[in-house]
Amino acid sequence: MSREALEDCHYRAGKDILIIYTQQHPDTRIFSGKSLTLGGSHKINQFSNDSLYGDLSAILIENAPFWVEIIRTPRPKIALLEDFQEKLDMITRTTVNENVTSISGVPSWYLVLIKQILAYTGKSNLLDVWPNLEVFFHGGISFAPYRDHYKMLIKGDEMNYMETYNASEGFFGLQDDQERSDMLLMLDYGIFYEFIPADKISSDSAPSYTLADVETGVNYVLIISTNGGLWRYMMGDTIVFTCLNPFRFRISGRTKHFINVFGEEVIIDNADRALEKACRETGALIAEYTAGPVFMSTVSKGYHEWIIEFEKEPADPEAFIDMLDNALKSVNSDYEAKRYMDLNLGRPVCRSVPGGTFSKWLRMNNKFGGQNKVPRLSNSREYIEDLLKIADSGVRSA
Repeated sequence: MSREALEDCHYRAGKDILIIYTQQHPDTRIFSGKSLTLGGSHKINQFSNDSLYGDLSAILIENAPFWVEIIRTPRPKIALLEDFQEKLDMITRTTVNENVTSISGVPSWYLVLIKQILAYTGKSNLLDVWPNLEVFFHGGISFAPYRDHYKMLIKGDEMNYMETYNASEGFFGLQDDQERSDMLLMLDYGIFYEFIPADKISSDSAPSYTLADVETGVNYVLIISTNGGLWRYMMGDTIVFTCLNPFRFRISGRTKHFINVFGEEVIIDNADRALEKACRETGALIAEYTAGPVFMSTVSKGYHEWIIEFEKEPADPEAFIDMLDNALKSVNSDYEAKRYMDLNLGRPVCRSVPGGTFSKWLRMNNKFGGQNKVPRLSNSREYIEDLLKIADSGVRSA
């Protein structure tokens, strides 16, 4: 994280977010109150007292310009606490009486904080705690599985949501139009972009395209060179362009997080969209999920196993599975082909696990808090087996 990367990329993006949001909402009052940031932590580099290492959010907080401190809460001493539960407790106690007008962070971790704040105050609507709250700037993971959660916890039609795409390596895109679900690729942040088709990434002769040659609808692996010193660095994220003038895109998944054991090529974007539709049609709410394969044997065909922590169980679990299966077919032709007549790939299985199962997994793997995320998809059964062991007798099959 060089000074150039901080100033010309991350902090420039912060200014653009505020400018674009203000342009879209000229009556906004976000500057009349505080912006609540839920970030990670950092430590002094043991090899050099002149540098720090840790989560991106912590590095940004530590180096933030003075104008950010004027509008941000909590104070850095609390925001940078390493113990995440202690951080949640301190934020809850110190901010419930603040005039919070905006929040920013990762949707999954903010849900934990919001529920704690509501329990602490005895309220059921976050707007009863912060009546002037008007926008959530979110990123890090797909918002789709959490959208209905936020509607339940932040009741009101005036709440706005703005997606961003940033990482330790750089800031890449933001949702400049709330009527659209895609994001605008930012081209003036000191980053040079290249794109390799995801289905050719393992080839030694994989083609690399610049923006002049990309196409819509193709799943690309993102390659970046930055003013922070990265040179042709593979982000590990995949994106799909939805528009070429201007360049707009959706994050489609990760190069390592997908299921392609049977040639079905299911990516995270497929899973998020299918689950969102299944929940909408069945009234279910999902807190966390992961999925992986059950490998075929000499006597049985393979299928996908979904481990889901429901906030609200579907009234009809079988209908939920059918809806998920059909939604995946509608967004992924390869999955649809493999599911044809159950010849190559069997009907998926969903297993509901008790609340807190995924949190226990994160704690056991020292990933609780910060910018850590639950792995969504995998070609192995590693995550599934670990979660089933944690859930133990609490697992309920659907």
